[in-house]
Amino acid sequence: MALLSATDLTQSFGATDLFTAVSLELHPNDRIGLVGPNGCGKTTLLLILAKLLEPTAGTVSHAAGLTVGYLRQEAVLTFAGRDNTIYEEMLTVFTDLQAMERELRALEQQMSAGEMDEAVLEAYGRIQDTYELQGGYQYQNDIKHVLMGLGFTQEDWNKPLAQLSGGQKTRVLLGRLLLEKPMLLILDEPTNHLDITAVEWLEATLQRWQGALLIVSHDRYFLDRVVNQIWDLTPTGIQRYKGNYTNYITQRQMAWEHELSLFTAEKARLEKELAFIQKHIAGGKTDIAKGKLKRLTRDILLLEEQGATALQNKNWLQVGSRTRTFSANEAAQHIRALSPPANRPPRLNFRLQSQERSARYVLKSKKLTIGYPGTPLFTTDKLNLERQECAALIGPNGSGKSTFLRTILGEIRPLSGSLKTGPGTKIGYFAQAHDQLNMQNTILSELLSHKPTLTEQEARNYLAQYLFKGDDPFKPIHTLSGGERGRLALALLALDGANFLLLDEPTNHLDIPSQEVVQEVLEQFDGTILMVSHDRYLVDHLATQIWELKDNHLTVYKGTYKELLQARSAAEPEESTAKVIFVNEPDTPPEPIDLSWVNDIAPTPILDKRTKKELHHRLQELKDLIEENEAWLEQLQYELKEAQTNSQESEIQAIQNEIATAESELQQLN
Repeated sequence: MALLSATDLTQSFGATDLFTAVSLELHPNDRIGLVGPNGCGKTTLLLILAKLLEPTAGTVSHAAGLTVGYLRQEAVLTFAGRDNTIYEEMLTVFTDLQAMERELRALEQQMSAGEMDEAVLEAYGRIQDTYELQGGYQYQNDIKHVLMGLGFTQEDWNKPLAQLSGGQKTRVLLGRLLLEKPMLLILDEPTNHLDITAVEWLEATLQRWQGALLIVSHDRYFLDRVVNQIWDLTPTGIQRYKGNYTNYITQRQMAWEHELSLFTAEKARLEKELAFIQKHIAGGKTDIAKGKLKRLTRDILLLEEQGATALQNKNWLQVGSRTRTFSANEAAQHIRALSPPANRPPRLNFRLQSQERSARYVLKSKKLTIGYPGTPLFTTDKLNLERQECAALIGPNGSGKSTFLRTILGEIRPLSGSLKTGPGTKIGYFAQAHDQLNMQNTILSELLSHKPTLTEQEARNYLAQYLFKGDDPFKPIHTLSGGERGRLALALLALDGANFLLLDEPTNHLDIPSQEVVQEVLEQFDGTILMVSHDRYLVDHLATQIWELKDNHLTVYKGTYKELLQARSAAEPEESTAKVIFVNEPDTPPEPIDLSWVNDIAPTPILDKRTKKELHHRLQELKDLIEENEAWLEQLQYELKEAQTNSQESEIQAIQNEIATAESELQQLN
């Protein structure tokens, strides 16, 4: 039985239809991810399904007794007029249990006063059983678990709701909904105000969720781990796909290709039918031609209005039974005007290309400390980023990720150690806040200031690749949305021809279709990438190294994000179990043999598995250190040659000192 059903929902604003003909059913075990481009009406549809907004047309039905929990994107007004602290707000979920606690305390006082009659004992036992059955001995632990999971420390629990930010209030509302355990939980962008640790906790919680889920989220990795169906909202309805987000991508591509194949085949059939009709008209066989032309007219209209799939199913009733038959010339014009299915969202049409190839080693560091004078932020492992690799820098907000990018750009000096880019490296920078944009410029003037050699028409043609069309190029930048600013920043980045991209949250504020395009473009980039990103789906698909900032240190993991998670969850190395074999002594002792020379030989140690693994790891580290020092020495020799060519005496002396140090370290390693 469906928990919720909707029939022919339409939502309009003035003369504009946001969506039409949306019909759906949601069942108890469904875990739905609702996706679609920004502005397609996802939040509006959630409000309608929760019965918080009336649709323009259509109906929504809830099953009897259905409980619904709804998380808005922003919960700023949710707690208006409430004086509770965070913890007190969580307690409001359990008012029935608290009432039972008061009854039990009252009965305990009666019994301690000597009132031990059968009625009191029976009431106490009955209430206690109900209390235990409904989680009375567990609910305070549940509150603690939820608050800690969502990132609230115990010091936060007594904060009044009125003092919380909008993001904190949204987290409080999410916590309350999780404790309420409704039969249907509707979440609109639940990961917006959570760090990665809290998101991972929420994923694990929702994987165990007993009710139905309906989720709107731009976090593709989150959808991959939580949902088992994807609903793709379009202006004309919902397309349904089984499986998680990755399954949806595969199925959607197959559906697009199938629709295009059907369209191509049907258009070819219609052209063949028209040729047959024209031949018979020319030959005077008009009766046969008229019958064929009537059917051809219906087929053309059905293909124009409903698409190739409807034509395959011969749904002629959808175009009406009293359709005027085209003439042969009209039919020919309509067939020529048929265009391929427009079921794909508008796509950015660009490619990032480096103008020249960098050296093998793009970025290297030794004994590096990042931060500001008097305020060190973190130290790092040795960093070694080679050409065409992609490193993802991850870590909590405020840990210094953007500061590290600014250090690479040369805006901030390292507190200690060295950080160098290889010869021929050209850096392109994409800032999270888009602070490289002049907010007073228009889109067009910003592009022309970046590339003054372009004509206005060339600039407008270029911007059209980034979906800035019509009058869009004349919009002031300060009026643009975050996603539009991101597109403009990418447009400027693509002009630079950089071979080393520093990307600070490149998919922030982008809807899922735009995220997919950015990912596709970066996958095709032939240079090197270092990105800061909370987009775990992007990180998992692009990164060959993960640089994790944690506890004031940057640790390097070679491999993908998924491999990092698997390594974390792997069991501890199994302990070796030594077996001791006892041999019976012979009855007659053998002739004594002179083994005094054995004392001069050091005994061969018996190594357990863990020790062998550590030695192997150490050996590999030494090999890597030797290779790194040789490469470092090679780069210093190159820099020395450049300095000598340019007669830079101070630089020459400094580099010669570094070379001496590098040669000494290399000699020790060998």
